[in-house]
Amino acid sequence: MKIFITEDNKILLKNLTFLLSGEKSMEVIGTATSAEECLKSIENLEVDILITDLGLPEMQGIDLISEVKKIYPNILIIANTIYEDNATVFQAIRNGASGYMLKGSTPREFIEAIEALHLGGAPMSPSIAKKVILEFQKYSFDESSLLSSREIEILKLIENGLSYSECATKLSISTHTVNSHIKKIYQKLHATNKQEAVLKAKQKGIL
Repeated sequence: MKIFITEDNKILLKNLTFLLSGEKSMEVIGTATSAEECLKSIENLEVDILITDLGLPEMQGIDLISEVKKIYPNILIIANTIYEDNATVFQAIRNGASGYMLKGSTPREFIEAIEALHLGGAPMSPSIAKKVILEFQKYSFDESSLLSSREIEILKLIENGLSYSECATKLSISTHTVNSHIKKIYQKLHATNKQEAVLKAKQKGIL
């Protein structure tokens, strides 16, 4: 795999280059100490993986990630940084980082992270992975709120055997509006008929 490293700390850049160059499966084909230098350098290179610091001079690493993914969507990017606050972590991931490793990881951990990234994984330092999981759990989807109150109201009437026109009369709305709600109900529940829609709604705790 062909690797490019962007790191403004020249000592760390040298150590990281030396570490990865010692791996038979890895080739460091270029380095840069700024985002601007990185963007200019990779124009003429075939890069598989970009390793970048986030605290770069002038253009920040988070913006570099975004620019690289726009121009070279196939390049895999891993952030290697000291920043572990939620805002930075999630912005880096949103911008296109497929991995997030904290500086201070052992050489073996970092090499394994690069290998995992190349194989299609999303390597992260344990504390970062925990943040991602907690954030996902925080915003986990509540299926009971999948349908709107009006959609639930219509589905209950259908469950009781009312026709579309009867539903319209009871709710003082047009049949066309009922049909529109039914269509949305089917789409949200991935149902193909009234019976299946009612069944799935019950399974999800909606009815």
